[in-house]
Parts: sequence; structure tokens; C-alpha cells
Amino acid sequence: MKFVSYKTEDQEHLGIFNNGHIYNLNSCDKLIPDNMKEFLEGGEVLMERAKKVDADIKNGTIQAKEEIFYEILAPVPHPTSCRDGYAFRQHVAAARRNRKVDMIPQFDEYPIFYFTNHNAIQGTGDIECMPDHFDKLDFELELAIVIGKKGRNIKASEADDYIAGYMVMNDMSARTLQMEEMLLNLGPAKGKDFSTVIGPWLVTPDELEQYKVAPKDGHVGNAYNLKMTCHVNGIEVSRGNAADMDWTFAEIIERCAYGVDILPGDVIGSGTVGTGCFLELNGTGLLNDPNYTSQWLQPGDVVEMEITGLGALTNTITKANTDFSILALKK
Repeated sequence: MKFVSYKTEDQEHLGIFNNGHIYNLNSCDKLIPDNMKEFLEGGEVLMERAKKVDADIKNGTIQAKEEIFYEILAPVPHPTSCRDGYAFRQHVAAARRNRKVDMIPQFDEYPIFYFTNHNAIQGTGDIECMPDHFDKLDFELELAIVIGKKGRNIKASEADDYIAGYMVMNDMSARTLQMEEMLLNLGPAKGKDFSTVIGPWLVTPDELEQYKVAPKDGHVGNAYNLKMTCHVNGIEVSRGNAADMDWTFAEIIERCAYGVDILPGDVIGSGTVGTGCFLELNGTGLLNDPNYTSQWLQPGDVVEMEITGLGALTNTITKANTDFSILALKK
């Protein structure tokens, strides 16, 4: 199934995306809440009801109400939290090589993550950025999951059962803000907290079964052969594969849930795929050619990310109508 959150007038709704159309779940089954938050909190019982609705739509048993006029939102518009991982060794190694530092051995010892702003989640559409964000504004091509049930101290061998679905994720990054604050060994914060984009749908794990592959040697959990690409203004700038994740989502969940609850609606990103951001691409370009021209996102740029089975996530970069700068406030 592909779940979608959308808005008609001022009301948010939950639907199924089926054959190019959105069908409201609550209109098909009144026991299914009309928003993603309550639906996820209902756990497996509501998921089974949604599966039946999806099957009935496909076989024509019921004629669901098709939504005509709507605004697409992030699939999980109000996540309970948002974490971002660091699962692709290729990206980490390239970024460190470009800075002329050795690969950090701890990467292979345990998966890590940071918390980002779950109130800055966005879906398809415009991303409004402040002037300081445009000082080396970047995308990050990622895969993300949504937690579907509460858990604590979960072993990696059982963790895939807690995943409600998968999405494309763009972890927007303002690199100058990020690098300045991380000199103080804290963060990232302001360099990351203004926009995290997810969508276009929440795709249930069963739809990815055909793409399942073995995880990397010595690792536990589901892995998938999913092509990942990013185009900026129609030009491909990034290409990778979810199968290159060195740490699986199951292993990341195991660490996230150690000593704390994970909750329905928690979003967890994979971290950037290899070649999946301008920071890495520019660094590699300059390492190979001192005359390489670095590229960063500009107002008006259109960013399109696509992952096999998960759809395409498209955003346009816009600039806020202000000259307010926190970089200018430095003492």
C-alpha cells in the first residue's frame, strides 16, 4: 500500500494512493481515523483494515471516494520525532577523504544518528529558505522509515517488524551554518533544522519484498536493491542504491530503542547515500581538479529525488522575503 496525507481546504486527511488516484480511507471504513497520527497509533489492527480497503479498491468490491481537489502533504505530517542516521560508508569515507582525513574506524563499530527538527517536516512543494541558508545550501538524498508500533530495547533481529513503511527523504542542509556550529563539537542544529522533506507516499514493506537482498556481511536486517537518484533542474547529480547501506534500519532501530521508547510516527532517515549531496560531490570534484566549479542550491532550483518503489519527491527552492541574517550577528 501507498499511504498519503493530504489537505482539502483546511482539513488534513489520510488516503491510499492507488493507480494514480487518492482514495480517502475514512470514507471507506469509518473505523479508520482520517489522519496519519491516529492511524499509526492504532497499530496492526488498523493496518489490517487498511489492507482490506486497498484490496477492495483494486478488485472493485467497493467504490471508494476519490479525492479530486487536494494539496499533498508529507505522508507523516506531524512525526513524534525525527532522527537521521549515518548508514552509508561510501558517503562517510568520501567526505573524510575530501577533507584529507582518514576514515574513522568507529563507523564500522556501531550505527549513529542525531535528532533533527520534527516540526520542520515538509512534503512535495516549495521549500522556503532564509538568506543564511543559501550560503552553501545543499540537498541530501536518503531513504527513510516510519515506526509503526511502540517498542523499547528492541533487538535488531526483531526490529524490522516495527517498520510501518518507507519513504524518500531529503535532509536539507545549510553547510556554512552547519560547519560553523560543529566547530564547537555540538550539532548539527541550525544547519539542519529548517527543512526535512519526506514523501511522496508511505510505502508498506510488503511492496518492497521483490527488491529484498542480503545485508552486508556481519549485519542483520532487511536490505533492498532500490535505485536512488537526484536531479536538480532536470540534470542528474546523484545516483546510488539503498543496498549499499552498511548499517541496516534494523540495526539503527536497535540503537535508537536502547533504554528509550520508540513510538508510532517516529521518522528515521538512513543518512546520505554515496554521491548524495553537493558537499561530497564538490569535495570530490575539487580533489580531482583544482579548477572544478562547486555547485550549491539556488532560489528557483527544482530538486527531484526518486527511489525505486517509493516514487519521486519534487521540491522548488524559494527565498524568504527578508534580509535577516544570524551569520551577521557573530561577535
